[in-house]
Amino acid sequence: MITAPATDHRLLKCRTIDADFVVVGGGLGGTCTAITAARAGIKVVLIQDRPVLGGNCSSEVRLWVLGATSHMGNNNRWAREGGVVDEILLENTWRNPEANPVLFDTVLLEKAVSEPNLTLLLNTAVNEVLKDGEAITAVRGFNSQNSTTYEVRAPLFCDASGDGVVGFLAGAAFRMGAEAKEEFNEGLAPDQSYGELLGHSIYFYSKDTGRPVSFTPPAFALKDITKIPRWRNIKAQDMGCRFWWLEYGGRCDTVHDTEDIKWELWKVAYGVWNHIKNSGLFPEAANLTLEWVGTIPGKRESRRFEGPYMLNQRDVVEQRRFPDTVAFGGWSLDLHPADGVYSPKSGCNQYHSRGIYEIPYRCLYSRNVPNLFLAGRIISVTHVAFSSTRVMATCSHAGQAVGMAAALCTKEKLLPNDLSSGVHLANLQQELLRSGQHLPGKALREAADLVQQATISASSTLRLHALPKGGEPLPLDVPRAILLPLAAGPVPTMTFWIDAPQGGAVRLELRTSNRPDNHTPDIVLASQEVTLAPGLAQAVHVTFPCSIDQARYGFVCLFGSPDLRVHTSDHRLTGILSVACKGDAAVSTHGAQVAPPDAGVESMEFWTPQRRPGGRNLAMAFQPALAAFDASQIANGIDRPTNAANAWVADPVDHHPTLTCSWSQPHAIRRVELWFDSDFDHPLENVLMINPERASPFGVRRWRLRDASGRELAASDDQHLSRATVILDSPVITDRLILECGETHGGAPAAVFAIRAYA
Repeated sequence: MITAPATDHRLLKCRTIDADFVVVGGGLGGTCTAITAARAGIKVVLIQDRPVLGGNCSSEVRLWVLGATSHMGNNNRWAREGGVVDEILLENTWRNPEANPVLFDTVLLEKAVSEPNLTLLLNTAVNEVLKDGEAITAVRGFNSQNSTTYEVRAPLFCDASGDGVVGFLAGAAFRMGAEAKEEFNEGLAPDQSYGELLGHSIYFYSKDTGRPVSFTPPAFALKDITKIPRWRNIKAQDMGCRFWWLEYGGRCDTVHDTEDIKWELWKVAYGVWNHIKNSGLFPEAANLTLEWVGTIPGKRESRRFEGPYMLNQRDVVEQRRFPDTVAFGGWSLDLHPADGVYSPKSGCNQYHSRGIYEIPYRCLYSRNVPNLFLAGRIISVTHVAFSSTRVMATCSHAGQAVGMAAALCTKEKLLPNDLSSGVHLANLQQELLRSGQHLPGKALREAADLVQQATISASSTLRLHALPKGGEPLPLDVPRAILLPLAAGPVPTMTFWIDAPQGGAVRLELRTSNRPDNHTPDIVLASQEVTLAPGLAQAVHVTFPCSIDQARYGFVCLFGSPDLRVHTSDHRLTGILSVACKGDAAVSTHGAQVAPPDAGVESMEFWTPQRRPGGRNLAMAFQPALAAFDASQIANGIDRPTNAANAWVADPVDHHPTLTCSWSQPHAIRRVELWFDSDFDHPLENVLMINPERASPFGVRRWRLRDASGRELAASDDQHLSRATVILDSPVITDRLILECGETHGGAPAAVFAIRAYA
């Protein structure tokens, strides 16, 4: 028993923690920042004011994680963010293909607590910052669950808190609201009638109980559903973040008015459910019950902090190159009316660029607090650019750059700005590439990688003669195309098979993009018209009289009519993908983006793939065979398709595909990294959208790594991540590494993006 005498006051328990790096905010961006830094070898404390990690993607809010892939609805092919966020999404899909948000919590928590260099403080709200001059020396936070105050001290800090509590308390320069059009020449900068802030949202889940369920709304529920101008868009089967447009608060102070905003959103959410259950318009909802309603709102926008550079609309649209690029984005410029659910305007205005855009390092730290990094939605961008960078996968990708930068600063005793140029910047970019972070236009080039000095051979290499017929023919009711990695030089002759019961005509075009690493087919290189007599499975041969200027993807496009059907193939291959120019509810119901006058965005067509289990390739043949999958590509420093497939692909008839890296003399090897095809085109949404498989059909499931003597160094029978890292207990001395690949998860030929070996 504890007996305490009366006293005039008492102090809370206080615990002091010293670290190399403190991350405040455990949303997905802050979590990826902290894990990246911890894996890079420094002591990290991650402080989160909620009981779970993930922020808007946690089970408390249940928003899907999205980024450059945009639900596969734009032209950003193979654009899923790499590194830690990729690992998290792949692990979640492997364990949780049904997209249970509670299980996603466990994946995030496990990733954090598994890192020995990471200390996690949940339920801890930072409310004080200590400084020495301009620099932060410590933060203090209170945990209401254990009644403890924490003081966490470090040389470096990162604010990933969403509202920017650390930056605010530290006096960092920030903005809130929208810049005028003239400041950054942004055509999409909103006027007052549209509003300057994006609001919050609260979601709900429903469940079929198998018997009729009644619903009595709480007294505060919205009674007149017509106050929501888009009330006719309500569907009984929708739930969760499919109701993203139940948004409010854009004309409020989205920091200090959050509790008031939450009550308004509860009013809306319960009012919508009352409408579904009691209006009589939804008989299909008779057996549905309200299973869950969010208790905290998902925030979109509040403070944005100023770094040495502010990313703006033109940077995004024009895909400007930056010498200090450390991350990329690709979500649309996605502005919402400030009145949200009560606005008569469209719930959002989305405008995409032709490909992914770069995020410079100078956007990721404060311009006036010298040891403060920025991560998540508060990075240094304008309001318009923020409408794209705010999404969670993009926040995580930039956060990983912060985590790696903090590790380099710690090891070299530097401040964030010291890494903005020169050798330190080059080191940061190379370390990011090495960790799986894709950087547009950059390739990993490091002398330490022994494979880049090796002779590389394979048991077989795919020379693609044909994608044989076998799949269900598709009508040419919309334009269809196949993306092919083409080498510089003449284009192969190609053959397609088309059913034309009444005859007809088909036009075939060879298109490419304005940049080698874009996948918007906006440049027509050649066109050919073919007249078809009545008949089925007619071979259509096409020779395009042109050459490709440099290695890049070509789109072979077919334009016809609904009564024509093109044959498809059941064969799936790394780096080859079929698409169609059609409406997509995620991006454009018209299959195209039409730029308004003076908006500063571009008009373009959207050519998008169908999600698996659909989405077969077009059947076709090549003469000569398409040679795009040579084993030498495993050493080119790029781990996904860009302007080329960037992968070795085995011949499908090779039942024991093997890659061999050989050296003229033995080397001591301690660490080996293997990079497989986890299908970077698939967005891997973590909630609501059930995944068709647990792992990529292109991914190698079983592999064995051997040395020159045939001794097994490592193996896996359930590989499902992009990367496998092998760290040997002691170095092996060998002049050969041999990777034996077993079956893939979906029957595609074995493919490998990279092998890297280090002493």
